[in-house]
Amino acid sequence: MALKTLTEPPRLPKRPREGHKGSFGRVLVVGGNDAMIGAPALAGLSALRMGAGLVQVATPRASLLAVLSVVPELVGLPLGERDDKRRLRDAADAADALVIGPGMGQLADAKGHVLALLRHDKPAVLDADALNILAAGKAWPRDVKVRAVLTPHPGEMKRLGRLIDVTDVPTDDAARAAIASKAATAFGQVVLLKGHRTVISDGRRVYVNRTGNSALSKAGTGDVLSGLIGALLAIGTDPFDAACLGAHLHGLAGEIAGKKLGLRSVLARDVVDCLSQAIARMGK
Repeated sequence: MALKTLTEPPRLPKRPREGHKGSFGRVLVVGGNDAMIGAPALAGLSALRMGAGLVQVATPRASLLAVLSVVPELVGLPLGERDDKRRLRDAADAADALVIGPGMGQLADAKGHVLALLRHDKPAVLDADALNILAAGKAWPRDVKVRAVLTPHPGEMKRLGRLIDVTDVPTDDAARAAIASKAATAFGQVVLLKGHRTVISDGRRVYVNRTGNSALSKAGTGDVLSGLIGALLAIGTDPFDAACLGAHLHGLAGEIAGKKLGLRSVLARDVVDCLSQAIARMGK
């Protein structure tokens, strides 16, 4: 069956003026380790800037204070306790959407957290080390209940490719769309393959994003994208639409930041700061 190609992103959901914190979704970000405290902080900050009502970050206790110092608007959940499984399960149950993987690492505890979270019937973003942990398995897990957007960069896609008999990640749009569609069909999830002109597919449709530039070629911008999509999922946006809209807004924010600061000098936090202008350009 031929893929249906979409050329325009979906419309940004309306934000009712009479809404309150509980109206705009609760996001749980699970990630970070002692050497990567910035990743969950950026993902959480991006989700808040995109409009999420509440964002909780689950990260190792040794890193949590630093994360909350960077973004005091976040709610913390320290990991590394005896009852981690129960507390993480309860936090996932309370959330409207999950963002799993930014800066997580691949130690045994991280693998256990990822596999447990996949069994929650929630919309989710699977990014970074969550993807690497899944790629290291013999096959895609059978008991996955999350309705996820996978956000691999080409290296992560190549590692995931071994699960679907793919050994190389091409660079042209058509071939990238084909591999994203194959992975989406095999995993039963939406796949957002990052790169110049990010490609998104759910196995039936494909969208090639046209916004963005080399201002986004900087560590941390992928975490910003994950948080942005997580916020959209938390308000009930369809995962494919959330991925397409997230990529469009992320690229647009990168373009705005690049014009302000120059393509060389943009940091991931600058992309977050420009999200409000990107949203305004979409008329919401």
